[in-house]
Amino acid sequence: MNNPKVTVLILSYNGKHLLDDSISSYLKNDYPNFKICVVDNGSDDETKKYVNEKFKDVYVLRLEKNLGYSGGLNEGLKYAFGEQNADYALITNNDVLADDKVIGELVKTTVMRDDIGFVTGKVYYFDKPDTLQTVGKIEHPLLWNGGHIGNREVDKGQYDEIAERYFADDIFTLVCKSLYEKIGGYDTLFQFQSEEFDWQARAKEAGFKIFYTPYAKIWHKDSVTIGKVSAFKAYYDARNPMLVILKHKPADFFRKFFWWQFKIGTVRTSLVYLKQLKLKICFKTWQGFFSALIWGIRNKKITFKHIF
Repeated sequence: MNNPKVTVLILSYNGKHLLDDSISSYLKNDYPNFKICVVDNGSDDETKKYVNEKFKDVYVLRLEKNLGYSGGLNEGLKYAFGEQNADYALITNNDVLADDKVIGELVKTTVMRDDIGFVTGKVYYFDKPDTLQTVGKIEHPLLWNGGHIGNREVDKGQYDEIAERYFADDIFTLVCKSLYEKIGGYDTLFQFQSEEFDWQARAKEAGFKIFYTPYAKIWHKDSVTIGKVSAFKAYYDARNPMLVILKHKPADFFRKFFWWQFKIGTVRTSLVYLKQLKLKICFKTWQGFFSALIWGIRNKKITFKHIF
């Protein structure tokens, strides 16, 4: 296929004010075979009406109820690979500005090998357009899902080679149909946060690779919907990485992670918020931690060896 079909999925919840940049920039792409679908995830700001009136060529998949990040995008993936019969789905946020060659460059990379399941590229900070937010993630010996490569570095061409990545953020990522048909979409256990961590872990277990291309670029406004620091985010940050480790790693790996999460991710983090009098965030951090443990016990994923 010279120009495989791509469906761009823009998830939005009460983000009508953000859509002009994201939709307009993707519409400027020079790739000849793509469609844009805005997944209106239960918004009450008349997103569907706004998009229908302003962007005639953009389809709005209206969900009457907010299904969370993973649930909303799963509906988009069903539309892309089912009704649209797309070869690839480009998952992207509503709070981004895309380069006009981003779709074509992602496709160029993914067609290089049959085992490439995800492709991402350079993510810059919107308010610092020459500064990188991420170009993929490293493997961490304790946390598994490591930190962002290139974070807060000025782009001087230091990451200008196409390369495999261990993990990657899904601020924007091209997903191949064969991966979706083999392992499905996001696990809705992870409504928010770590959903791509789990999905990519499952993809890797199924033999797929995660790749990065420096020629695909976007600029990200950074956690506009749920906030950089919020009680909502604190809950899922404490809960969901533990669930991923429980699902995919043996007891000895989880045990080391658990004690780090308890001492550093929960106790130390909550003390910081306590000193700042952010009591709700402190409470939600502990609630998320115990929620993961309760899930593990109920689902018989945690044994004595997982803790001691």
